[in-house]
Amino acid sequence: MSRTSLTSSRRTGRSTLALLAASALALSACSGGSDDGASTSSPVGSQPSSGAATTSGSSSAGAADPAKALEKFYTQKLTWGDCEGVKCAKLTVPVDYADPGGQTIQLALSKVAAKGKAKGSLVVNPGGPGASGYDYGAMADGVVTPKVLESFDVVGFDPRGVGRSAPITCASDAEMDTMLGIDPTPDDKTEQSSVQKSVGTFAQACKDKAGPLLGHVSTVEVAKDLDVLRAALGSEKLDYLGFSYGTFIGSTYADLFPQRVGRFVLDGVVPPDVTSQEMNLGQATGFEAATRSYVEDCVSKGDCYLGSTVDAGMQRIRTFLKQLDAKPLPISGEGPVTRFTEGWATLGLALGFYSKASWPSLTEALKAAMGGDPKPLMAMANQYAGRQANGAYRDNSMQAFYAVSCLDRKASNNLDEYAKDATEFAKKAPTWGNMLAWGSLTCGEWKVPATGKQKKVTADGTGPILVIGNTRDPATPLAFAQRLAKDLKHARLLTFDADGHTAYGQSECVNDAVDGYLLNGTLPPDGQTC
Repeated sequence: MSRTSLTSSRRTGRSTLALLAASALALSACSGGSDDGASTSSPVGSQPSSGAATTSGSSSAGAADPAKALEKFYTQKLTWGDCEGVKCAKLTVPVDYADPGGQTIQLALSKVAAKGKAKGSLVVNPGGPGASGYDYGAMADGVVTPKVLESFDVVGFDPRGVGRSAPITCASDAEMDTMLGIDPTPDDKTEQSSVQKSVGTFAQACKDKAGPLLGHVSTVEVAKDLDVLRAALGSEKLDYLGFSYGTFIGSTYADLFPQRVGRFVLDGVVPPDVTSQEMNLGQATGFEAATRSYVEDCVSKGDCYLGSTVDAGMQRIRTFLKQLDAKPLPISGEGPVTRFTEGWATLGLALGFYSKASWPSLTEALKAAMGGDPKPLMAMANQYAGRQANGAYRDNSMQAFYAVSCLDRKASNNLDEYAKDATEFAKKAPTWGNMLAWGSLTCGEWKVPATGKQKKVTADGTGPILVIGNTRDPATPLAFAQRLAKDLKHARLLTFDADGHTAYGQSECVNDAVDGYLLNGTLPPDGQTC
């Protein structure tokens, strides 16, 4: 696979897609074997730094020294076994860092060994929240360039509550179908109340079924797990490559453990201080710009199926969505789903804008749907949601998305506030503003109080961190990358002038900049645009 296309599977798949806060108001295990010699009996830098046991609350009764209570986690040995072509292991972490003597869970790890002499481990995360970092790490040759894989063991992990790591489960497949097919643009009080009731039912099911871990899947806790992983890998400092929501994990880690930060690349940024409303508006304008870029491309080639002008094309898409809102299309062969709704169409559309390489598929799918055949666009929605055509979901990514998001950011349950936002957002993003304005209502109905505090992170004490943003990124707008790069005490911003979500693997220029930094510590020139 060429360097310029090495992450095409990531960008056209759903591993970074759950960050979208839309539709459903969600618009995105292997056992260890014998030791292979990669584990260490005395991890370098095994003691937690000062933030490890203090930021999530007071220590448990009887644990006079929280750092001492955490020592058993920091000094554990990893036993790597063979799992479907990659190395795998389990990492034990406490459910509650304020009570390290209480319940524990195990996180699933994958590792692809360096092709040459390893200079260390590079931990990777694809985003989400809810995407499998285990699977992502296992695809190392499609995540990093050959140069990086020559020099680093690539390690992936499923964050707590995700995939193979004590997965959060709230709903059946059929119940997830209902959530994802829900009306993303409730037009009046009756529809708004109906949507609120539906998401409230889902939130209650999570509280009833997910168990105590539901209150402990925040990004702060994932960042603390990451430091335990660093120690278990035998690394004095953590080298990390995070995409999309993975940048939220990375910047949170850097702020908690600045002295443990090695080479950090944050691509497609979610700033830790962004509020629910800011996220919704940022994505609304981001997807609006991405849609417009797609329509411009269509019109420029002539005989565009959407119309002869860009404005006409944008209006045609909006009209199609309104038609689905009023009268969903019948669909068969999709398990319990028999109606192709505006909610499902939103997911299919969204997938198409994550990568310019998806535009031809989007054109065929959208053209078919406008002609009365929604199956190709439903297939794209299924890909987004990790859903098979028979209605079975491949994993718990969509459920974990809510569990993490709703702990990280407090949201309102006031319908009038959402309706007001919908009107205001639509002025800036006529196609996406209305639907994305409602994106946080599920969290507004969440039954576990949010623990996250939106705060500007400075990560004072780190070395330089490389931050990357795309000019037309739909899910994580360039302004988010600019914001984080400005907030961090030591950061360098690299801008990629392109359509699509995230940059590494899409350009020789970006690849060279990232590789130079990871391998040699060389930063791209200040202000560089690829």
